[in-house]
Amino acid sequence: MTSQVVEWAPCSDRSRERDDPLAATASRGLQWFLVEIEGSWGANAFTSTALGRELGQAIVHRVEAAGMRPLAIRRVARAAHSPAARPAQQAEGDAPAPAPARDDATSRATDAAHAAGGPSSGARKPRWRWAFVDSRPGFEQVRWGEVDAPQELLDVPLDGSTGIRSPDPVYCVCTHAKHDQCCAVHGRPVALALAEAYPEQTWECSHLGGDRFAGTMAIFPGGHYYGRADDAETVDIVRDYLDGRVDGRYYRGRSSLSHPAQAAQHYARLQLGDDRLASFAVVSERMLGADAPATTEVLLAAPAPTLASAADLAPVAAAAQPALVRVVVAETLSQPLLSTCAATRFGRVREYALISLAPPPP
Repeated sequence: MTSQVVEWAPCSDRSRERDDPLAATASRGLQWFLVEIEGSWGANAFTSTALGRELGQAIVHRVEAAGMRPLAIRRVARAAHSPAARPAQQAEGDAPAPAPARDDATSRATDAAHAAGGPSSGARKPRWRWAFVDSRPGFEQVRWGEVDAPQELLDVPLDGSTGIRSPDPVYCVCTHAKHDQCCAVHGRPVALALAEAYPEQTWECSHLGGDRFAGTMAIFPGGHYYGRADDAETVDIVRDYLDGRVDGRYYRGRSSLSHPAQAAQHYARLQLGDDRLASFAVVSERMLGADAPATTEVLLAAPAPTLASAADLAPVAAAAQPALVRVVVAETLSQPLLSTCAATRFGRVREYALISLAPPPP
């Protein structure tokens, strides 16, 4: 591929300029193991933190071997958001080349805020909190627990059999600056806004995936991904979620679904005008062809009243119960782009185009 020379700019700025589609970009994650790790994070939030490299690697390997995703969380460090502590467009960690140099005062203020335990300056509890999250449709749950020493995290069952089940959602906002500076620049305002409204349920978190869509956030247990949340009234995203609805302008998809299924749901909501999260559950999916462009058929369930209200899709409304929608999407590739701030080579990323949306054949 011919090399391209372009003026460097943050990956999320470039993504906004290109208007990269958000739909069907939620990273895969069926179950998660969240670990509260206070203090600053290095490039890897488990191995370059207070856990230490050896223990951090052991935790990550154990969680991934169980088919789960590890995620570091910490309370929102309010001090890092003040104008004095954080000059515009500066992140807590060393910015990846050729990003602007780090501001030491900013780094010290951020690290001090996290070392103090986030929003409160009281004494820290000598315990390590964790959460088991199941994002699979029909099995959604969050269970919280804690251990006395970090080594005991290796003994926590990863099957959801322990911990206290919580009915409350968990709002995780990526602020992992040393992974990508955009996550801090765009993520911290989102985290701060949510922490003001939902202090007990809001957490900063490590890398979620999709740095170019910063500020990125996920709502658990469902694993609902959002991007460019700082372009929205952030609290409204959560209010819509609590009301069982989704704003398609910021919704990336659900982590427990395949990317073709995420794309199918996006197009169904767009075409049928139904923004309810509960609508368009995935019934089945199958690949129709592996040759480029790869196409996938996804059958979705939808409430009949929703379908009947769409005048331009009257045949769908006439389908026999249960109401089904057949969506066919094709996997395409974007134009060459730099997907992260640290990227030095251009690459193409997956996108999905709508081929058809109709009732399934009899």
